[in-house]
Amino acid sequence: MGRILVKSSVSRQEIASLSMPLGGWDLIGVRARFGSYRGLARLMLAQLESVAGRLRSYKQIRWERVKRVVFVCYGNICRSPYAEKRAVIYGLTVASFGLSADVGIPADPTACRVAARRGIELAPHRACDIKSFEFRDGDLLVAMEPRQARAISRRVPSASYQLTLLGIWCRPPRPHIHDPHRLSEAYWRQCFDTIDSAVEAIAEQMRLSRE
Repeated sequence: MGRILVKSSVSRQEIASLSMPLGGWDLIGVRARFGSYRGLARLMLAQLESVAGRLRSYKQIRWERVKRVVFVCYGNICRSPYAEKRAVIYGLTVASFGLSADVGIPADPTACRVAARRGIELAPHRACDIKSFEFRDGDLLVAMEPRQARAISRRVPSASYQLTLLGIWCRPPRPHIHDPHRLSEAYWRQCFDTIDSAVEAIAEQMRLSRE
């Protein structure tokens, strides 16, 4: 996917009003690339925030202080467990949780199926919620969406962690990684491609910080 260019003159109201055109036809492949028109809208809003400099702090990580990489999404059954298991391959100390997870439920069946084709086993995963998660000094919390990062900032004392967005580390940057739950399998593949790219970049940053 190429870089999305967003003009600052586009209003939030205009973006939020995007809906599926032509009675459900998807002539430009939005559902495969962004999950849905809502996913595209939220990515555009995140790109606007990035252009305005509002996401800059998420790139300013003191990697030498990171002891554990903790991936965060909404339900901890799709994006964050996949990112966690992908990061294990690079030898990182990892964990994951959801901001509103049903504790103990397994990973999404589609997540398990698509991940398995990439050599990632999600069947043993069980969801963890933020309320039961044990934070540690040296945690780097890695959110999938800007609104999730803001929720973390409100709910977790800032002295105990660093915070970033997973998608700003992939190439090209994608500051909003839309939830693939109940969306097309084509978008699941796109979502996991984005996660793969970003996790690899984070692993490289961790490696360089320890040289």
